[in-house]
Amino acid sequence: MLLNNPFNDIAVTIPLAAMKTFVVVMIILVIVGTIFDVIHKKSAKYFFENMKKSKSDSIHEVGGGEKFKIVCATAAHDVLASGEFCNNRRRVAHLLTMYGFVVFLVTTGIMIFCFSEPASSTPVVYPLLWHLGAFLVCVGGYWFWFFIRVDVAAEGYSPFRFIPADLFVVSLLASTTFALIWSFFQNMGVGFLAWLFFLLFIVATLILFGGVPWSKFAHMFFKPAAAYQNRMADADGSRANLPPPADAPAKFGLGIKRELPRHY
Repeated sequence: MLLNNPFNDIAVTIPLAAMKTFVVVMIILVIVGTIFDVIHKKSAKYFFENMKKSKSDSIHEVGGGEKFKIVCATAAHDVLASGEFCNNRRRVAHLLTMYGFVVFLVTTGIMIFCFSEPASSTPVVYPLLWHLGAFLVCVGGYWFWFFIRVDVAAEGYSPFRFIPADLFVVSLLASTTFALIWSFFQNMGVGFLAWLFFLLFIVATLILFGGVPWSKFAHMFFKPAAAYQNRMADADGSRANLPPPADAPAKFGLGIKRELPRHY
C-alpha cells in the first residue's frame, strides 16, 4: 500500500486528462477564493493602510539589508517554525498538519502529472511521501481537534461541535483520511469500498479548495504578511506610538495586576 501510486491504478478507469484538469481547477478555486476573501474582508486594504500608517509613524528608515534579514527571520520563525504559538502542543500539532499537507499536495501533483499513466512505474519515494503526508495531517489535525482546541480544552464544548470557522480543518482531515482509506481498499482489491472512499476523497477535496471564501484557508497567506509587517514596525520604531500591552500596569507599578492571556 505505502509504495503503490493510487492514481496509477485508477487511471485505467478515469482518463488522465480528467485528473489533471481536476488539479488545475482546484488551483484556480484557491486563487479565486483567496481574491474573493481579500476583497470581501478588505484584508489587503487593511494591510496597505496599516503599512502606510506604520511608515508615517516610523522613527528611522530600514535599509535593504535589514529588510532582507526581517524576511528571513519571518520565514524561519513565523512560517517554517510557527513561532507565533505560545503553546508547544499546539505548535507541534500545527507543524505536523502543515508539513503533512504540503508533502501531500506536492506528491499528489507529481504522481498525477508525471506517473499516473496505467503502465508507468512510479518511484517508491513519491507514494511513500504521499501516504506519510496524509498520515501527518491526520495525527496533527485529530490531536488538535479532539484535545487542543480552545472551545474543547478550555471551554468544555463537545469535540464534535462544528462551526463554519472549522470548515478548513474538517475538510482537510476528511480529505486525507478518505485518501488513506481509499488507498488501503484499492491495494486490498476491494473495488466497491475503494470507489466509495475515492468519491468521498473527491468531495472532501472539493469542499477544501472550493470553500476558501468561507474557511480559514486564505489565512495561511495572510499570516506571513502580518508577521513581516509586525517585524518591520519593530525595526522602524513605529510601534513606539502604540499603547502598552495588557500586562504593562503590573510592570510599571500602577497597582493593577493582570494575568497574561493563555494561548491553546
